[in-house]
This record gives sequence, C-alpha cells and structure tokens, in this order.
Amino acid sequence: MPVDLVPLASTSQIERTPSREDGIPAELEEDLRAFGCKLIHEAGILLKQKQVAVATAQILFQRFWYTTSMKQFGIGDIGMGALYLASKLEECPLRIRDLINIYDLLLQRNTHTLSSSPKPKDPFKYAPMSYFGNTFYDLKDALVVAEMQILKRLGFNVHVVLPYGTLINYLRVLGLTSRKDACARAWGYLNDALQTPVYALYAVPTIVSAAILLASRQLDIALPSSPPHCWWDLFDAPWEDVWSVCGYVMRLYRERAPEERMRVLKLVGKKDVRGWLEENAVVQS
Repeated sequence: MPVDLVPLASTSQIERTPSREDGIPAELEEDLRAFGCKLIHEAGILLKQKQVAVATAQILFQRFWYTTSMKQFGIGDIGMGALYLASKLEECPLRIRDLINIYDLLLQRNTHTLSSSPKPKDPFKYAPMSYFGNTFYDLKDALVVAEMQILKRLGFNVHVVLPYGTLINYLRVLGLTSRKDACARAWGYLNDALQTPVYALYAVPTIVSAAILLASRQLDIALPSSPPHCWWDLFDAPWEDVWSVCGYVMRLYRERAPEERMRVLKLVGKKDVRGWLEENAVVQS
C-alpha cells in the first residue's frame, strides 16, 4: 500500500512514483501529467468555471499521481473527477451532464487529432452523444469512481492553498506592483506551474518566488540577489528549491518531436497505457 499523501509529497514518493514503478518513464509521466492538467484547464474554460476551482482541480490531479499509477487510472477520467470534486470544494458545483459533455468533446477532438496525423484532413466536428447511450453512462461511472478514488487515496486531505494572494503580497514587498508586465508574467508562470507537479512538492512561498524570479529575469528587472541580501530569503524560500521550480516550469516550453506529442495523445486512457507498457516490454525483452 502506498504511503498516505500529505499536502506535500514525501521523499519516497518523489524518488519513485507509482507510475515509474510500473515502467512509465519519468519524462512521459511528466508529459501525461501536463496534458491531463491541460484538459482540466480547457474543460474549465468551456464550462465557464471559476479559476479557483480549475486550479484546485489541477493540484489535486497532480497529488493523485504520487499515490497511484497511470496504469491503474486514466488521466482523462481522473482529470474529470478532480474538476468535479474541486468544483464542490470551491462551492461552484457543476452539473454532471455538462462536465461529461465537455470531456466527451475534448476526447473526440483528441481522437480526431490522432486520426488526422501527420496531415490534417477535415476540420473537427463534434458529434453529440446519445442522451441515453452507453457513452454517457460509461463516462458518468468513470467520473464517480475517479472522484471516490481521489478522496480515498488522498485520505480525504483535499485542502489546497492557492498562490495568487501570496503573489500580490510579495510583489508589494518588492515594489513591483506598478510594473503591470511583471505582475502579468508572474501570474502567468503560476498558472503554467499548475501543469507541473510543483504544487505537490514545494511550499507556496517557494513557487511564488520562482514565478517572480522568472518574470524578473525575462523583463531584466534588477532585484537584490547578492548574499546576505537575497530577496527570496525574505520569504523563507530556499534558493535550490526556487531554482528547481523554475526548471519544472521551463521544461513545459521545450520543443517536442511530433511523435512525442502523438504518443501523449494516445495514452489518455488506462487501457492505452497498459497496451503501451506491454508493447515496450516486448521490445525491451
């Protein structure tokens, strides 16, 4: 049995995640996590859901994979369950049918992208599911199971601290609130970081400090960085951790080969992941 997850993952969970134990490479796991969070984000936009609920869902999604392998549950199902649960936690609940319809649209679009590779064919057209068809009930069952499993495997510890208020306070301390470009960049980096595991690994002050560091360097804003007068020390953020968070965020922007992008699109469901593991086990043997 995996160790019960607390708000920050333990060293053993970080060093060897359940997915890596099952043979999923670290880079592929990172890409699947990011894609799952992207689906949550897109679903939130289409549902006109509040950002606090979308961000909470992405953090719960990231925490979940430190307790469970992607071989056991699909990123699509868990993303759907995380958004449904987070909407309850943030008191802006969604109708199950609305959420299922949106995820069905996103999954159909994903399938269309795969069928159109490498050359685009016809533009994507959504085919609504039958009101009483099996697709709806299959997705509904998957959503209910996903929500239950998130609660169970996180030990009902679903408290999430979002970083936005902390960012505003830190920008005030550093005298950067007048720089709208710096505020927007740092805010954007915090949102991008939701696609990485950092909210399950580091405290909020460290993540916010990393966002400010990236924004200040992108915009050539000089901040005190010479010991013993380093600005991140004001917020009790260790430099090594701040730099590590920056690395996670910057890896999101790296160029990926077309086959790498297609591989991620093919592994949204647990059956797809299991098939990929079997194929690669045969190749390696």
